[in-house]
Amino acid sequence: MVISRRWAVFLLGVGVWTWLIWPRFAVAIWNDGRSFQAGRPTAFLWVHAALILASLTIGTLVGVLGWRAFAAARRAARETRDSH
Repeated sequence: MVISRRWAVFLLGVGVWTWLIWPRFAVAIWNDGRSFQAGRPTAFLWVHAALILASLTIGTLVGVLGWRAFAAARRAARETRDSH
């Protein structure tokens, strides 16, 4: 499968966006009064932790895919330029 440079940049941006947003959300959840009861984590915290972990994992994979596609597009452009 060939991914265009434009889509590669988009995927890379999604990966970066994910790492900018979700850690801040994690801090907000951690500091939320519903996250702990009597010093113990609640279901509220566990569910959000699972969502955050899943989102960061998916965002990382999408970002890596975008980076690899972008690098491949650059290599292809360089090879095309050098062969002429």
